[in-house]
Amino acid sequence: MKRRDFLKVTAAAAAFPVIAAPAVHAQQKRFAGITLRCNGYGGTYDKALIDGVAKPLEEKTGLKVEYFAASVPGEVAKLISNKGNPHLDLFMVDNNLMPELIGADVLDPIKVSDVPNVKRVLPGYREFEDYGVPISVSSMVPMYNSNTITPPLTGYVDIGRTDLKGKIAIPGTSIAASALVLLAFAEAKGGSVHNMEPAFKFLKEVKDNIVATPNSTVAQLQMFSQGEAQAGIFWDGRGHELRTSGIPMQTVVPKEGIYAVSTYVNLVKGGRNREAALAYVEQALSDEGQLALPKIFRFGATTDVPLGELKPEILLNSPERVAMKRKVDWAALMKQRGELSERMNKVLRG
Repeated sequence: MKRRDFLKVTAAAAAFPVIAAPAVHAQQKRFAGITLRCNGYGGTYDKALIDGVAKPLEEKTGLKVEYFAASVPGEVAKLISNKGNPHLDLFMVDNNLMPELIGADVLDPIKVSDVPNVKRVLPGYREFEDYGVPISVSSMVPMYNSNTITPPLTGYVDIGRTDLKGKIAIPGTSIAASALVLLAFAEAKGGSVHNMEPAFKFLKEVKDNIVATPNSTVAQLQMFSQGEAQAGIFWDGRGHELRTSGIPMQTVVPKEGIYAVSTYVNLVKGGRNREAALAYVEQALSDEGQLALPKIFRFGATTDVPLGELKPEILLNSPERVAMKRKVDWAALMKQRGELSERMNKVLRG
């Protein structure tokens, strides 16, 4: 080969990797071309998950995730009725509805061998053996306006104080967490999930204090914002939202323990790509995924992720606080939800 021809071949060979590099890079993304479907909660919540879970996952693996905001109970009914032909690959749901989904056999288990980050989930946070993984936790706790209420509240049953007549708002029966509030009252007064009578006795005693039982989180938020209620039982993340808007609603670490709701992400049985779905779960439990919701809402994380500067503003922010989270028998509680709602309404209207 002549020297001139050799130089031409060498130059072409040197240029080839530059041209081919993007194609090679694309081939290294193992889930390129795959899109998973997941229900969403809408608005800022979904955006936080997109930024902390979906986008980083797509950058690393090529996997795309589509979120569909919809009513969770409606999506539960759809999954059960379409068993074997699911419209979703991943499903987010609070722990109160997990027993129904497990009983309907529409979820696939997730083992530590499938998702190594499951080992990082905090003690007591994973409540349903190998089904689902908790990705965030919201606490339903007492709070009060420090400008108008003294002394501070210290626990759930403090809403019965005589100085709080006409000042209390608690979730209405259309909100699933109202059953959790009743359980907090029952256990504080010596009852249990199998003996809720103390809760209704307590409600009857304090009903003059309860100015309203809003049937939406937004409605209760507005009541506190506008001063129609000065204390009550509400979500810890919403307390942070009120404080940042200038309303001095103080969140209480209740002496009885913390009653909380965890959001789980699940693999739907029959979903289109199990390996891709497992990669999503792994990312949701990574430090980046775990901090996505706390950064916006100050919800609690469910792993040992360092909270950094967010720590003072998150209720479940230490091993001691985590140990205060009460264990709930969700199957037993939700089985009687209809009866609990009916009795709650009857007591408060009687």
